Amino acid sequence: MTGRASPRSKPQRKPSKRSSAEKAIKAVFQRLGAEAWGHSVADLLKELSSRYTVPEELINGAFELDKAYIPTRYPNAHPSGSPRERYTRGEATRLIHYAEQIIQFCESLLSQAEPS
Repeated sequence: MTGRASPRSKPQRKPSKRSSAEKAIKAVFQRLGAEAWGHSVADLLKELSSRYTVPEELINGAFELDKAYIPTRYPNAHPSGSPRERYTRGEATRLIHYAEQIIQFCESLLSQAEPS
């Protein structure tokens, strides 16, 4: 086997930072023995705030991540052009930063013994 994908196989996508942030929040819920539904990072963080103190700037960043979720995934979400043509490097950098902050926050919660 050469390790190459066959012509018919789909290319493997790397998980996005936004998706990783969503999964990190859901991991916290799982650690608490709770279920978390949905894909809205902001909604998940708001729900988490009933158990932990979630900084407002994280929730605000999550709202921005949520706004970019559908338009960056689907090529026909904009009237013309691809999602790649609709976001600036600065926007992408900012969104990645928000996701990384959420992931770090969740990692810190996961390292705690009990919810506060």
